Amino acid sequence: MELRQLRYFVAIVDHGSLSRAALVLHVAQPALTQQLRQLEEELGAQLLHRSAHGVLSTEAGKVFYEHAQAILKQVVDARSAVTQLTTRPSGSVTLGLPHSISGALALPLLTAARTTYPEITLQLTEEISGSLTEQLKSGRLNLAVLFDDGQLGGFESTPLVEEDLMYICRAASSWVPPAAPVTLGAALVSPLILPAQQHGVRPLIEQAAASAGLALSNIIEINSIAILKSALLADMGATLLPLAPLRAEIESGALVATPVHPPIQRRVTLCASRNIPLTNAATAISRLVRQVTEMLCENEQWSGARLHE
Repeated sequence: MELRQLRYFVAIVDHGSLSRAALVLHVAQPALTQQLRQLEEELGAQLLHRSAHGVLSTEAGKVFYEHAQAILKQVVDARSAVTQLTTRPSGSVTLGLPHSISGALALPLLTAARTTYPEITLQLTEEISGSLTEQLKSGRLNLAVLFDDGQLGGFESTPLVEEDLMYICRAASSWVPPAAPVTLGAALVSPLILPAQQHGVRPLIEQAAASAGLALSNIIEINSIAILKSALLADMGATLLPLAPLRAEIESGALVATPVHPPIQRRVTLCASRNIPLTNAATAISRLVRQVTEMLCENEQWSGARLHE
């Protein structure tokens, strides 16, 4: 198996056509077809379905595509790491952010990266926590901000901040608690709009409920912060989330946030793979994430976040 075969295969999938991939790669289509055939023979599996309208990945092709992308990215990172030994950090760094963190961290980090490291191209991807974990393991991400649920032993991790989950609902809703703080049992009386199981906050809520001998029953599952926000404003129920992703609506008075007792806390952590060395550029961005986080907490721009001691 050769790197060019991986590049060819990724290009074919990305462009959905052998002919379009051949044009982009400046490779004759028969040569491209031959390399693809050799790759399939070596793997012992058909990777693509071919038709007059283009190509589609088989199940084996989808799996191989993810690995091919990760391998090609690591080759680029290795080349950049060597080059950066004698130059300022440069190259591309991919950082994954959970939906509920990106609103607080993404823009300040992008601004700081452009100012401090203009030679670095910082690529941000926003996903649910479970997806970020898999991408970091496979090498498709250099860094990821994850929630410490006790399952991060396979990563190099640096705690950033701690956040309390708040009971949040529409102002003047029937779900607004009569007093603060609200107990978890009282919070569970209302329909709760929560992310699905693979999201970082959901296991914390499930664990807190189990410890109190309670069960989550009336749940509306929504993984999108934007849709979850719309559901809250439509008074479909309440949620248990940190302040940051709903800061604007809380400050405007459209939503109200009430502390929960006993508190449910989540720890936000910056993670990297233990098996794939960071480039100088990724190391620089890792330092910058910590610096920007400290600045946001000191200036109270990351609502409800406390620097981890």
